[in-house]
Amino acid sequence: MSSLFPDRGLPDGEGRPRPTRVSEGRWKRPAEITPRRRVKMIRRIVLRTFLGTVLLMTNVAVVGYLLVEVPSPTRVATLQSNIYLYADGSPLARDGQVNRESVPLARVPLHVRRAVLAAEDRDFYSSASVDVRAMVRGAWRTVTGEGVQSGSTITQQFVKNYYLDQDQTLARKARELVISVKLGRNESKDAIFQGYLNTSFFGRNAYGVEAAAQAYYAKSVDRLTVAEGAYLAVLLNAPSRYDVLARPENRTRVLRRWRYVLDGMVEQSWLTRADRATMVFPPPRPPQPPAGLAGQRGYLVEAVRNHLVEKGIVDETRLAAGGYRIVTTIHRNRQEDLVRAVDAELVASLDSRRPQDRFVRVGGVSMDPSTGEVVALYGGYDYIRQYVSNATRHDYQAGSAFKPVVLAAALAHGSVTQEGKPIGPDTVYDGTSERPVVTADGPIGYAPGNEDGVDYGPITLRTATEKSVNSVYAQLAADVGADRVVSTAVALGLPAATPGLLPSPAIALGAAQPSVLDLTGVYATLANHGARVEPTVIRNITHDGATIGFPARNGVQVIPRTAADGVTAMLVGAVNDGTGAEAKSLGRPVAGKTGTAEDDRAAWFAGYTPELATVVAVMGQDPVSGTLKSLYGALGEARINGGGFPARIWAAYTAAALRGSGPSGFVLQRG
Repeated sequence: MSSLFPDRGLPDGEGRPRPTRVSEGRWKRPAEITPRRRVKMIRRIVLRTFLGTVLLMTNVAVVGYLLVEVPSPTRVATLQSNIYLYADGSPLARDGQVNRESVPLARVPLHVRRAVLAAEDRDFYSSASVDVRAMVRGAWRTVTGEGVQSGSTITQQFVKNYYLDQDQTLARKARELVISVKLGRNESKDAIFQGYLNTSFFGRNAYGVEAAAQAYYAKSVDRLTVAEGAYLAVLLNAPSRYDVLARPENRTRVLRRWRYVLDGMVEQSWLTRADRATMVFPPPRPPQPPAGLAGQRGYLVEAVRNHLVEKGIVDETRLAAGGYRIVTTIHRNRQEDLVRAVDAELVASLDSRRPQDRFVRVGGVSMDPSTGEVVALYGGYDYIRQYVSNATRHDYQAGSAFKPVVLAAALAHGSVTQEGKPIGPDTVYDGTSERPVVTADGPIGYAPGNEDGVDYGPITLRTATEKSVNSVYAQLAADVGADRVVSTAVALGLPAATPGLLPSPAIALGAAQPSVLDLTGVYATLANHGARVEPTVIRNITHDGATIGFPARNGVQVIPRTAADGVTAMLVGAVNDGTGAEAKSLGRPVAGKTGTAEDDRAAWFAGYTPELATVVAVMGQDPVSGTLKSLYGALGEARINGGGFPARIWAAYTAAALRGSGPSGFVLQRG
């Protein structure tokens, strides 16, 4: 403190005050500085600093306001296509043809405008162009983990869409604020709102509310109902997340947001409670993909888009504006190999005279375990005919293809049986069908049956894995602990939000609903000896010649190598001596597991060699209603299981993908 106030007679020496000189030449000893006086001095310093900062910021704001001009709306005129390339640089696809039709505000029904206001900015007509409190509140919610909250007004969003780019930088945000203030002073609220409605991105390549009305409901905006307008308002928040047909697993989230919009209209007295009570969610029409994305190209482009947006690499609106050159991880030859394998092993067996055959769907993903790169992806027969990708959807149970996760959890945590014996391949369990699962507190009333009701009696865990014995794995999950099974699944690569991934007894038999892509990541981690590399479909991305960076993807050891290799050893047995025997035709070491979903709605084969991890699923779905269907009687089979068509597709693809390379064995560490 003495260095800050050298002339104020602060204590020195043994704490005695230093005297100060007075004008008469005499010396006067000042009073000691009390704690209260010291606090007052600190407060004065803080106040002066604060006032100085405010003055400086005010001056900067004034200068910025004078210097920053409202730019020309060049963004609208510079929308481009995105170019997608295979890993070798050859062309894969191009997208980005702009779909927009501007309409006057008067043509947008009042109830649609109010729905948008209820969703995005309820005080738009009565508040300033920039809501500082909302911005601070949004930043706080983002920091505290309540989700990303922009705090932007409709004016700010319009400025960002129409005049600026989507860069998340302080300089861009500062320009946005200045331009918003100027625009608010020079333009009417109606003019700004009209611009916002005509420039916002609604997904499905639709810019503006008129294009959105056509894309989702095949009608002009002036014919939209209140319920339909509310759904379009929902899409403004995150189009790819809230397209209920593109992401059927998000239906609950979509409905919650839709109800929020309608309830907001009631709160604002824009909708009566009686009318609100009669509202039923209006399902949009199926998407109409552009012809240039026919076949597998559309599924590949969709996977790339979702990856960029969900990983936060590129903002969705900016991606839709185009101008990106994206080199994917997809190997052209392996992609063609996967398509040929599906055609030869399954499509050729479809018969239009069998009603069940129209329900058959296929999804597949192949990945390099050491790099996490997706080298091939099969989303369906044709993106134009079926928009939802079977490779990335999350509405089919994994069945017994999930059992290796339970096994990995047991080995990774050094689990023991109810009798206290360490769990390993030779641990003996009771394989009686419908045997009640037992915990430390006794039987829990869960007694799953084995396939076809087979009783195996005393059986080793190794044989139970090969035969996919449900009663054994239900008990194994109880021994390990369902919470540990869940945490192991997430560590291996399943998203924590995977539907059905809950710490319940049913987790042992595959109640979780991972996508084919997610489950491939899990098996790739096992193939990589327990080291997880974040899966990716992107090798390189540039925009206007500048490289766009994305997070590093270094491998992380998520379970001990001995645990992962122990699972691999047992899955080799499941192929050689168990339910995955069809994969033996490959003629090289293979680890794999079959799976069948509840009511036979899906059949899986998940397997890997040291070089390649691949998962294939055959699924049942009504092509008209979208309802999930059983596969009983399809393809001329009484039942479709993972050891049949999925395993045969897997083997045919893997043989082609690895042609020319000699067989290599697994290098396993024993625990």
